Amino acid sequence: MNRDNGFESRRASMVDYQLRARGIESPLVLEAMGRVARERFVPERMRDCAYDDSPLPIGAGQTISQPYIVALMTEALDLEGGERVLDIGTGSGYAAAVLGCIAGEVFSIERVEELADRAARALAAEGFDNVEVCCGDGTMGWPEHQPYDGIVVAAGAPAVPDSLKHQLAVGGHLVIPVGSEHSVQTLMRVTRLAEDEFRTDNLGAVRFVPLLGEQGWS
Repeated sequence: MNRDNGFESRRASMVDYQLRARGIESPLVLEAMGRVARERFVPERMRDCAYDDSPLPIGAGQTISQPYIVALMTEALDLEGGERVLDIGTGSGYAAAVLGCIAGEVFSIERVEELADRAARALAAEGFDNVEVCCGDGTMGWPEHQPYDGIVVAAGAPAVPDSLKHQLAVGGHLVIPVGSEHSVQTLMRVTRLAEDEFRTDNLGAVRFVPLLGEQGWS
C-alpha cells in the first residue's frame, strides 16, 4: 500500500469499472473523474469508502452522489472545455471539482451554509481556483454570471425551475432530476434551442434528495 492508502489505484479502478464499463465515453469526463481526489471531499471517517459505487453521507442530511451519477450528469452537459457552468447543490464540492477540470468557470450554490463553507475550503485546498461557491437558494440560480453553457442540479425538483431555464445560453444544457419529493425521479436534460424554445430529453431514473427553495419544494 502506497502512502496515499491506495486511493490512486482505487480511483483508476472506479473509472474503469464504474464509469467506462457502464458507457461513460467522454474523454474529458473520464479524465476529470480520474483526476479529482474524491477522498478529499468526504468526511474523514468515510474516506475508505470514497470510491464505493454508492452515495455517501456528508452531514446536514445530505449525500455525495455515487461516482457514476456524477459522471453521467457531467457527460450530459456535453462540455468541450472552457465553458461557464452553474452547479446547484454543491454538497461536498466533489461534482464542482469534476466540472472545474473541464469548464473554464464554475459557479456553485449550496443551501446549507456549513456545507458551502466546507466545500469552498476543500476546493481551495485542491487548487480549484476556477470554482466559486456561495450559500443561497439554488432554484433561483445565480443571475449575475448568466448565461451559462451548462447547469447541473444535484437535487430533485417538482418541475424544471423557469429561473434556471432562462439562465441557459442558447445551445446550453440543463441537467436536473424531476419528480416526486420522496421517490424515484427522472433525470431530464433541457436544451435551450432559441430564446423561447427548449427541448427536453429523458435520461433515465435517479434518486436524489429534494431541491428546496422558491422554485423547488417548500
